[in-house]
Amino acid sequence: MTEPVPIHFYDDPIEVLFDAPPAREKSPPCPNGFTWEGKTYIVTETLSEWSDFTRRGKMARNMRPAHAAVASTRGSLNVGRFYFRVKVDTGQIFDLYYDRAMKNVDDRKGQWFIYRELAEKGDGNV
Repeated sequence: MTEPVPIHFYDDPIEVLFDAPPAREKSPPCPNGFTWEGKTYIVTETLSEWSDFTRRGKMARNMRPAHAAVASTRGSLNVGRFYFRVKVDTGQIFDLYYDRAMKNVDDRKGQWFIYRELAEKGDGNV
């Protein structure tokens, strides 16, 4: 399979669906589905997963170098994203991510986003 190429960028919040609640909320597995703009999509295949624990802005300068090195591999409080490339029941391919950053002091949970839609080369969209 050739590497899919981005065709639309969204970065919109989504509601995710799990068959069973994740054991660790801040390090979630790939969801079983998601709802975006009023439509529910069911994940039929997880194509890839990766994480990014890069500290940005002020967060990049507020840690000792030794601690920052460890945090770059496993994350730290409210820092990091978990990405999932999925194929859904419509045949579309999307990149989703979970951002561990809390919204505010009263809502410490992270948030899920649909990052972009991709297409395989040669399927008419590319």
